[in-house]
Amino acid sequence: MSGKVWFITGASRGFGRIWAEAALERGDRVAATARSLTGVVDLAKKYGGAVLPLALDVTDSHAIGSVVAKAYSHFGRIDIVLNNAGYALVGAIEEASEADVRAEFDTNFFGALRVIQATLPILRQQRSGHIIGVSSVAGIVAGPITGFYNASKFALEALHESLAQEVKGFGVKVTLLEPGAYATDFASMASLRISPAIEAYGTTRAEVFAAGARLAFGEPKATAGAIMTIVDAENPPLRFFVGTEGLPLARAAYADRLATWEEWQALSNAAQGETRPHNVAS
Repeated sequence: MSGKVWFITGASRGFGRIWAEAALERGDRVAATARSLTGVVDLAKKYGGAVLPLALDVTDSHAIGSVVAKAYSHFGRIDIVLNNAGYALVGAIEEASEADVRAEFDTNFFGALRVIQATLPILRQQRSGHIIGVSSVAGIVAGPITGFYNASKFALEALHESLAQEVKGFGVKVTLLEPGAYATDFASMASLRISPAIEAYGTTRAEVFAAGARLAFGEPKATAGAIMTIVDAENPPLRFFVGTEGLPLARAAYADRLATWEEWQALSNAAQGETRPHNVAS
């Protein structure tokens, strides 16, 4: 059977579901994973043997290896690894508990890392493959009340930037997808964890929520064509803004960062001191 083989986390809803169905509609095959098997079994009913539904909690480090092995054994290869599972912890930096922050990173960052480490031996052996991480505009620009979600996506960005350099020689491609606001169920309680509020941050929280309500949300299904183009590209981008929100925000943020660095450049240079060679043990 021709077509690519996908391994998708978080395939039960949102972008994961939309992109899984888009891949299947064009004749690809999909190992569709979700925390609950009930969320993906209907795909197999509709698309038959082109789908392998699998239960996978990306925070379960012991389960990921066996689930990846099942997908590889079933399809005989894996071409696209799409890490889509994730959620947002909402709260000021002072408000969230350490346990809640660790849980956020366990899914958004370490969950993706576990899947990457489990699938990379397969991709290296094939000398081909495409690892795709679903980041966010929130992985480029941080804001108040979403700092922990921002931090998890910033970390995901750095992970993939380094990964791309490490695996290029094996024929493995890497792409970060950075969506803006879309009318998925990501804003539902299934994808949000809201920290207990401290009254001092009430005004800031209200302003953030009000700004969110004014956003122009994109149509999720409109993204499918772009994602299929990315996975078919001979030289896909490392970073790709999904939608119109990202680039204007990035332009402004990076202009501000560059202006600040340049303003303080003289002091930065003075802090360099006298330069000299330094041998570092290998």
